[in-house]
Amino acid sequence: MDKKFIAILAGIVIIAIAISTYINFVQDDDVVTIGYLLADYDPALTVANKTDMFNAQGLKTKVVVYNNDYELINAIASGDIDAAYMDIRFVLQSAEKGVPIKIISASQNGGSGLFVSNMSRINSVSDLKGKNIAMPGEDSIQYVLLSNYLKKHGMSIDDLNASSCSCSEMDKSIKKGKLDGAISYQPYVAISQNNGSKLLINSDELMPDHPNCVLIASDEFISRHPDDVENLVKIHENATNYINNNSDSAIGLIPMDKVVNREIKKEYLNNVSLVYGLNDTFKEKIDEFMKIEVDLGILKEPISHDKLFWKGS
Repeated sequence: MDKKFIAILAGIVIIAIAISTYINFVQDDDVVTIGYLLADYDPALTVANKTDMFNAQGLKTKVVVYNNDYELINAIASGDIDAAYMDIRFVLQSAEKGVPIKIISASQNGGSGLFVSNMSRINSVSDLKGKNIAMPGEDSIQYVLLSNYLKKHGMSIDDLNASSCSCSEMDKSIKKGKLDGAISYQPYVAISQNNGSKLLINSDELMPDHPNCVLIASDEFISRHPDDVENLVKIHENATNYINNNSDSAIGLIPMDKVVNREIKKEYLNNVSLVYGLNDTFKEKIDEFMKIEVDLGILKEPISHDKLFWKGS
């Protein structure tokens, strides 16, 4: 390729990056952009939006939905969004790889479970050998929890006929006989139970009060907008307290396109601990989860607190 053309092309790319950086810097700089996943439940975010908590706290926000964790983490790494609700497994994986993010608040603990078909004759962990068991994927919290649970019982994922499956498809596949069981998170556990499946292993057996979803922010956003970070954490706290203290009202705010059955919504809220802040108990649970990942060869070593947690709380 002609060297002059390469030089011109490189110049265009540099100019384009500079323009994009400038636009991103000056455009809507006072708007906090928050990302979340289409498949996830983030009740605090939903409640904050629907009860106008962001405006009440003087925070202008834009909420953006993403299809998967990879899109979401790329968005926050590139500066397209400032903060996000994300599962702890992917947060740890991203932090280990050097993605400039910090956990600014806990959000959800627990809420996982392994359910099986009533026709499967699975009654104990040993009965899982050779069975068709699905999980959200190897990047999921549930993969870590199940791997650790099996290890404690002298087994491994290799003892199962394991596969990855969308949580929304697990119950359908069990009904069709394609799966003997699956490990997932709420409300999909409650949905499958409501449709006749049996809960074999609950969250407390897998890991009591295990970390699930957290609220993260980019290092750049934390550095440039410390007051907005404080406000965002406060809003998350207010929304969480609202849900925990007004569950009947909160149930009505959960999007109806995801769960229509009010009883399943109640089951969801009853089986997930909605939390906030960065207290020592939460950090200890994160440490415990990281130790499990190190033991399983998922993490090379535990991530230090100064690289993982926001220092403002």
